[in-house]
Amino acid sequence: MIATIKHNARNYKIDLTKPLDISISLKDGDKNVNAWYLGPPKITPHEEDGFVGKVSEGAPVNFNDIWFNPHSHVTHTECLGHITEAFHSVNQKLATFFFLAEVITVAPEQMGDDFVISEKQIKYALGNKKRQAVVIRTLPNLGYKRSKKYSDTNPPYLMEDAAKYLVKKEVEHLLIDLPSVDKERDGGELLAHKAFWNMNGKPRHKATITEFIYVPNPVEDGTYFLNLQVAPFENDASPSRPVLYKIEDK
Repeated sequence: MIATIKHNARNYKIDLTKPLDISISLKDGDKNVNAWYLGPPKITPHEEDGFVGKVSEGAPVNFNDIWFNPHSHVTHTECLGHITEAFHSVNQKLATFFFLAEVITVAPEQMGDDFVISEKQIKYALGNKKRQAVVIRTLPNLGYKRSKKYSDTNPPYLMEDAAKYLVKKEVEHLLIDLPSVDKERDGGELLAHKAFWNMNGKPRHKATITEFIYVPNPVEDGTYFLNLQVAPFENDASPSRPVLYKIEDK
């Protein structure tokens, strides 16, 4: 099914039958991606007063309880409510769902004991392009990202100047295949989060950050349309399913 999307007075065609899912699904147990020092997520049959919500154990339906943290266990999209005293819900802030996006691949640079994504790298990858969303795939890009345990590993992160550059480029939606845009242990500074949401100026209420994506290697760098949907949780962050669509006719 070919759909036409109009963006900035220009028509783009995408094939809705060819989605490129860049989310990581939530699984029960240790084979799930994980960060921030939490145990694994749990998906277990509900038990109460002798009832076990599992058809194979005599129940009429499967009826599971699910325990997880969106920041730790799954692809998730967050709004500025992640770092503000006042409550802000990503379900309210994200009001439209299709965006012109650029997929870029970056090899984080070593800086002391850290590996970082710099402004220079983002500038080089984007060039003169203006996009609503930027999807960052980091190297190396192996399948283990879908089940890696990130706690206490000091993963790569985005430099503050890189986040500021994305704001300058008017990027509203940032997606990355890491547990955070910030350093794992930074004393609560959260420099990239604060810069991207412009917390020292006029806060960017419509801007979102999506973490824990996985962009398979066959997905080439370039321009796509992004469908970014979140589960309707009234929370600072929610599990999400970002899906890319190749532009068929530019």
